[in-house]
Amino acid sequence: MPAKTGAEYKRRLKEAGNNVYIHGERVDDPTEHPAFKNVIDSMAALYDRQFDKPSKMLYQSPTTNEQVGMTFKQPKTLEDLVARREAIQEWARISGGMMGRSPDYLNAEVMAMGVANDLFAEDDPMFAENARNYYEYARENDISLTHTLIHPQVNRAKAQSEQKDANVALHLKEKQKDGIIVDGVRLLATQGGITDEILVFPSTVKPAGESDDPYSLAFVVPNNTPGLKFLSRESFDQNKSTWDHPLSSRFEEGDAIVHFDNVFVPWEKVFVCGNSSICNRTFLETNAVKHMSHQVIAKNVVKTEFILGTVLKLMDSIGIDKFQHVQDKGTEIMLNLETMKSHLFRAEQNAKLDKWGTITPDFEALNAARNWYPRIYPRMTEIIRILGASGLMGIPTEADFDHEEIGPILNRGLQAKNLEGYERVHLFRLAWDMTMSAFGNRQTHYEYYFFGDPIKMGMSYFDSFEKDQYKQYVDDFLAETKKNKNFAGV
Repeated sequence: MPAKTGAEYKRRLKEAGNNVYIHGERVDDPTEHPAFKNVIDSMAALYDRQFDKPSKMLYQSPTTNEQVGMTFKQPKTLEDLVARREAIQEWARISGGMMGRSPDYLNAEVMAMGVANDLFAEDDPMFAENARNYYEYARENDISLTHTLIHPQVNRAKAQSEQKDANVALHLKEKQKDGIIVDGVRLLATQGGITDEILVFPSTVKPAGESDDPYSLAFVVPNNTPGLKFLSRESFDQNKSTWDHPLSSRFEEGDAIVHFDNVFVPWEKVFVCGNSSICNRTFLETNAVKHMSHQVIAKNVVKTEFILGTVLKLMDSIGIDKFQHVQDKGTEIMLNLETMKSHLFRAEQNAKLDKWGTITPDFEALNAARNWYPRIYPRMTEIIRILGASGLMGIPTEADFDHEEIGPILNRGLQAKNLEGYERVHLFRLAWDMTMSAFGNRQTHYEYYFFGDPIKMGMSYFDSFEKDQYKQYVDDFLAETKKNKNFAGV
């Protein structure tokens, strides 16, 4: 089938019977479970938006002529790239950018590796064909994906093969005629309990060596594959009203530990099998990291717009918008927004066709933005907390306002410059949920580690940055001063 509706998305989840655990119990039906049902409704809204705005969210499949999701599109022109980005941002605005793993993130990865599949053929031409076929399958069936990149945090000072329990991490256990057997644990599958399939790929942060070959795998399987378990962390959806918890009651994606218990993966679903060299080069040499970063920066522009809007509303509500230090903090977020938009614009305007015919955004701009955002996001949430001050602590619930006796007291006592108490507290609860609730704190932690440890990311950025031209500039300047040492001085 082509692009799916929200109802179809929910039907698949209900029928799949994925092996999901949370709060010490197995989930029979995630569409009805309190930890998942609200975010599933939000995911369904994303898929319904495809049909609300088909000219923006859908395009004609090159193989079936059916209408498929725009975020799967292989962009061949700048216009295609911009159209895909506009679809990404259309989805992001539904959640204010608070859903970091909305389906478009992995749609971009599947597209890039499906088109630029030559690398996988180094081991076997079959793997390149698998990547190409899976891209078409995911696009034509609007598959929603979770993914996992990280080994368990046992002893980061040692390689996986040197761990006391070397088999705790996901590894290749056996090759068979019709597929492979994999076993072990992986972290950290966001949306693990609410998607169709799981994509397994290596980490992009720490290169692997030959000793890591048994752990160097890339494959995809349905989430209801026998032996596959998703062990979800505690839900930050407190099963409260959307008034009390405007974000966590709707956009709590969840994160899961993934356990593979002798899971069988058919060969046609395997892309890399025991080859650390290919794993190390996959994201860069297929340009997947560029298209995924493009999605992330597009989403983060929307997220920063949402944060700025919240800050401006908060300032205005209590009449602090004329104070110098308050305006300075607002300016700080405005500068962040315009800088992110500039990075995104440069990435698109400097895009170039790669050898596979895909228009690929400029990675220098994207790489700067993806290294910078984890450093500024905690500061933006701090600004909200500073400006909200005690108002973020004194936030009654909707039930308090509905109470016949105390409701009127609260409505009067918590009034703002231009808002009734009820409206003012509703706004402040949004700011609180964005920054101080379990959901809000998870957002800060999540953005900080989005692409990996920011320090390691920064070291990689430093090492890969083209420095010689800047050093040469200084050398040339100093040489010129030597040449002209007597000029105007003696």
